[in-house]
Amino acid sequence: MNAQQGAAIVPAMSERRVGLVGALLIAIGPVSMALFTPAMPELVRHFGTTEAAVKLTLSLYFAGFALAQLVCGPLSDGLGRKPVTYGFLLIYLIGSVVALVAPTVETLIIARFIQGVGAAVGVAISRAIVRDLFVGERSARIMNFMGIVLAAGPALAPTIGGVTMEAFGWHAIFVVMVIAAMVVVLVVRFSMVETVVRDVSRIRPAALVRAYGTLLATPYFMLSSLVMAGAIGALYTQATILPFILIDRVGLTPTEFGMGMLMQSGSFFLGSLAARPAMARVGAFRILPVGAAFIAAGSLALATLLHLYEPSFLIVMTPAALYAFGIAFMLPAMSTASLALYPHIAGAAASLAGFLQMGGGLLGGLVAAAIGDPVAAMGTVIPGMGLLSIASWLLWKRLPEPPSVGRIAP
Repeated sequence: MNAQQGAAIVPAMSERRVGLVGALLIAIGPVSMALFTPAMPELVRHFGTTEAAVKLTLSLYFAGFALAQLVCGPLSDGLGRKPVTYGFLLIYLIGSVVALVAPTVETLIIARFIQGVGAAVGVAISRAIVRDLFVGERSARIMNFMGIVLAAGPALAPTIGGVTMEAFGWHAIFVVMVIAAMVVVLVVRFSMVETVVRDVSRIRPAALVRAYGTLLATPYFMLSSLVMAGAIGALYTQATILPFILIDRVGLTPTEFGMGMLMQSGSFFLGSLAARPAMARVGAFRILPVGAAFIAAGSLALATLLHLYEPSFLIVMTPAALYAFGIAFMLPAMSTASLALYPHIAGAAASLAGFLQMGGGLLGGLVAAAIGDPVAAMGTVIPGMGLLSIASWLLWKRLPEPPSVGRIAP
């Protein structure tokens, strides 16, 4: 009997433990992004460079994060979750140290790419572990709990980043990242239990091609993943836009920007709290229309207000908060659905779903950069990604439930 079959009888870790370990792993990527964003306008001045060059530090972070998703998940299917986690966290530490001592913006761009590669392991491993041990509503419940804990990190990170930068300079932000990585390594060492049996046949090229080919050809997987690619990808895209709207156009200081971002991440946190009792009453899949409605409201407000009025904090952040609130209602069910069909390649499924989310953020950021004006980009790109999320959900809900999924949805 393999580890996964045994886990179905006696889980190697409790729901709470999986949620806490998974949330810490998954948070390192968004937190590393959010800590950095208050420093972006200052880096333009420090290095005597352009906004476009500094935005590359975030775009290349996304690129490293997205591309590495396709590697770390399948590697963990074959080599084990823990060894792969250690390896990628080492890569993240190396990138953080290089960023700390970067003498030029070009070096910083390379360091951020390395950081993104290392941080990618959190998304793939955390979701794969959930699928290794739990399915259905239990899986959705853990995804919701991970979302609650995850929201606290990005909610506080811009504030911590802004205060740290103003008190100690931008270099200190990367010191915080180094310390955070060391904490995660200790948690993996002492709290995380291996959940798969090593099987290197799963990482042979032919096996990887078959795994990804199967996933790409499965509408149930692809549509549920695209729901989250539009929703979560929009949050990542906003990270490349909002500093230049709120700091340069609205006039906030880095600390004020960090505090102001609490409106978005705090809304996601409140949405996750509100979704939890609703899931207990009616199930994770019955609350999806609520999430879609809030994403639609946020998208419509952004598309309307930012094309009619000069940006202010409330004009920008109120729709962004509505959007984030809606994501919290979509995340548990859609994350569970994207991993439901193929337990033997859970790492690959988590990786491809994560790649689509980060790829959505990268593509959105590139389109925003091509538009040039951050306000116009916010009012165009983010609503477009909301439309992608809602349309994918509407198509997904028309699909018949695959027999191998079981009763994951009412």
